[in-house]
Amino acid sequence: MNVNGRKLPPLSPKECWISDSRQVLHFQPCRYDRSSQALEVTFGEVMPGGEPPLLKHRRELMRNEAIKLWAQKRRAGWQVCAPQWTPPQLRRA
Repeated sequence: MNVNGRKLPPLSPKECWISDSRQVLHFQPCRYDRSSQALEVTFGEVMPGGEPPLLKHRRELMRNEAIKLWAQKRRAGWQVCAPQWTPPQLRRA
């Protein structure tokens, strides 16, 4: 969606991955309803030799916080990447 020449994030959160080649962030919707949208963000460290990333920690962020984190990482040069591991299925509330 474009408003005043700016591309806005989608209204419903989507799963996505971003990396700086040393670290990986995985954004996955975990709660979504009319009044509340949250994403689980998993932080991983890229391992040598093609091994799956070492998962460091997870946080649940409200949608606006997740968008700010995504934008901050993109400004720092992080790139969208392919999935780096098979995430567990989240239970939807």
